[in-house]
Amino acid sequence: MRKFKLAVVASVAGMMLTMGSVQVQAADQQQAKKPPTGKDLAYDRKKGNCLACHGMPSQADAQSTGLYGPPLIAMSARYPDKAKLRAQIADATAANPNTSMPPFEKHNILSGKEIDMITDFVYGL
Repeated sequence: MRKFKLAVVASVAGMMLTMGSVQVQAADQQQAKKPPTGKDLAYDRKKGNCLACHGMPSQADAQSTGLYGPPLIAMSARYPDKAKLRAQIADATAANPNTSMPPFEKHNILSGKEIDMITDFVYGL
């Protein structure tokens, strides 16, 4: 009888672990489906990667920030016309052919929608 009870307890414990694992996997999948924000894109090393060159005031959760480009602070004061900020992010070579900032839109690094999202995020800094 005692072996039977142990087998039942072990079986129930195994089912509970499996159910918990399935719930964690489901939560991970839901989170993976969440569309990226402008901040996510700006921090993403495969997309905007703004932190490679720029410092940001919201970088407390960032791991490494760059010191090469100007800090992204007071952006709405620096770019009162949001369209000019978007143009700078999309293709900085249009205003300065010698810039080291890549032309994100022209080289298809970012889509127009992604540039809009990053512009909204950066404009709010």
